[in-house]
Amino acid sequence: MMVISHSLKIKIVSLCFASLGGVYSTTVLAQEVTTEKVTESIYVIKGKGGNIGVFIGDDGTFMIDDKFAPMSGNIMKALKSVGASEPKYLLNTHFHGDHTGGNEDFGDAGATIIAHHNVYQRLADGSSIAAFAMETPPAPDTALPVLTFDSELVFNINGERVRTFHVPSAHTDGDAMVHFEDSNVIHTGDIFFNGFYPFIDVSNGGSVQGVIDAANQALALANADTKIIPGHGPMADKAQLLEYRDMLVTVEQRLSKMKADGKMVDQVIAEFPLMDLEELWGNGMFNGDKWIGLIYDGI
Repeated sequence: MMVISHSLKIKIVSLCFASLGGVYSTTVLAQEVTTEKVTESIYVIKGKGGNIGVFIGDDGTFMIDDKFAPMSGNIMKALKSVGASEPKYLLNTHFHGDHTGGNEDFGDAGATIIAHHNVYQRLADGSSIAAFAMETPPAPDTALPVLTFDSELVFNINGERVRTFHVPSAHTDGDAMVHFEDSNVIHTGDIFFNGFYPFIDVSNGGSVQGVIDAANQALALANADTKIIPGHGPMADKAQLLEYRDMLVTVEQRLSKMKADGKMVDQVIAEFPLMDLEELWGNGMFNGDKWIGLIYDGI
């Protein structure tokens, strides 16, 4: 396994501070959230952590992800502001704490939590993210998914067919995307970071190729009118997802060749192979050299 120096870990953690979990102050995480209308019945809640999807209707509120625990109160206020009740169903797109941190709060409030089998296992057993030297203890029972699935699960809710499906070895080994088929809306979870290099959790089964494959699945479902809720970043359309996918294909091709040539990660970083991509993609969580340090083991 690739070894990342202590100093590099510190730099990476500082860049990812607001997105991945770990030790955070209540003041930081209890900040206000904002809502954005996607359709007449679908909203996105933004703020620190992953983007939350909200689907409201007579059958109850269906929510996708729940950010960090200290934000649950403000998330509930945001739900009420758009006419939503407390979530009846809560789907986790993967196990990371910026998407599952509120599970206990919403589980205690009566939400049925749903996720891929691997999400249940990582939450129940506790987990680690090697790149950030981050350890998370096992979650309490009320924070665990009650329903789990292997490949896909379909909900007929609020007058719509909502399909969630597993995309293997992508951002993690337990990712799921959600397709609101009638509304033409896709929530990608963290397979899509709109506008910047994505975090890919190689230590928990993620890979660049897996994210490419997942993006291709989403693209196959989308058309020019599809509204896409990314895991992080602003609302997107098919053209933006395509641009992101093409960037990842370029990165995979370049780094695969360098790896096949026997180059170690430090040698690759020193050659700045992503320099031409920096202006567009390197202004988010990572610049190119730090991102290569995270993903090279998964190439």
